[in-house]
Amino acid sequence: MTSEELKQFKAAISITSVAQMLGVEVSRGRCRCFYPQRHVHGDRTPSVSISEERGTFRCWVCEDVRGDVISLVQIVKNCGFAEALSWLQEQFPFLQAAPSGRRAPSAVAIPEMPPIPEPEEKPLVSEDDRKKIILSFLKRLSPVDDTPAAKWLARRRIYKPVWDRMLLRVITNYEEVNNSLKADFGEEVLKYVGLFNDKGHLRYYKHPLIFPYLDTQRRAFYFQSRALDSTVVPKELNLRGTVPFPYNMVALDQKPGWVYLCEGAVDTLTFLNQKIEAVGIPGVRNFKMEWLPLFKNKSVVLCLDKDDAGRSGTEYIRGVLEQAGIRSVVLGEGLENIKGVMKEGQDINDWFGGKK
Repeated sequence: MTSEELKQFKAAISITSVAQMLGVEVSRGRCRCFYPQRHVHGDRTPSVSISEERGTFRCWVCEDVRGDVISLVQIVKNCGFAEALSWLQEQFPFLQAAPSGRRAPSAVAIPEMPPIPEPEEKPLVSEDDRKKIILSFLKRLSPVDDTPAAKWLARRRIYKPVWDRMLLRVITNYEEVNNSLKADFGEEVLKYVGLFNDKGHLRYYKHPLIFPYLDTQRRAFYFQSRALDSTVVPKELNLRGTVPFPYNMVALDQKPGWVYLCEGAVDTLTFLNQKIEAVGIPGVRNFKMEWLPLFKNKSVVLCLDKDDAGRSGTEYIRGVLEQAGIRSVVLGEGLENIKGVMKEGQDINDWFGGKK
């Protein structure tokens, strides 16, 4: 495996899923350190953060407990790099490159994810209360109209009918939202829910544009946020915890037809502005096998970004869909030399003429 193939292989794997396969209890992007003896009270309050976006983990106490998905396997299984890589290849055989650039056969069985163990300790807040807190946060935000976010969306050819339909919101007064949340719920609860960072502040200071993930009743218990300043890295932040379903879930109505699947909320909104039914996933690693029943009776056009991570993610998702008997095609496949097809480095919004 070349260094580029290794990079693509790691990019297609969910580090949270791997942690769970290894028997690690992950809750809202955190788990206990693998060396509890180094921690006061045995790391009773989990100190390891797992970033699904970056595919990395980090203990905030132990400087040597950090790395990517291969490092995670090395630590948990107490093995070397080669053994860890071999173990991952055995778990994800459908991600292996086939000869001559062809995709691997679809007859490989997808490994089942082991059940997530029940947490040993009583959660700080109940699931119902967690949802109420997230809804309370979203209700404190402003509509997009007449804000810098409106201009940012318009430059990307996403207009008011779509942002109203999807209930987009923006943080216009960070201090007010930050302080009112803290007064109503307390810092520890807000950290637990994932709205506040480890320093006790609302996480979305540089990411004020909010994309709620609406359920079938148009309620939002999960969201993705976006920076308006192009120099901010990362440009997107997800609410900590499990992504419950794809963005714009209403398109997965179980009726026969086509649906476009792309990376992130912005590309999804771009399609909706063109009156094309689409759903989005917050990053190439975040397509979950438990979502497959949602795609029943649908044919899927895969429209991930035209880059190495997008191609790797496309290969992974296409294999998963095929295993489930769901038809899929890749946008532009076989038309690479025809004028107008997505160019290298482009995403869907770029392709439709959006401006950065």
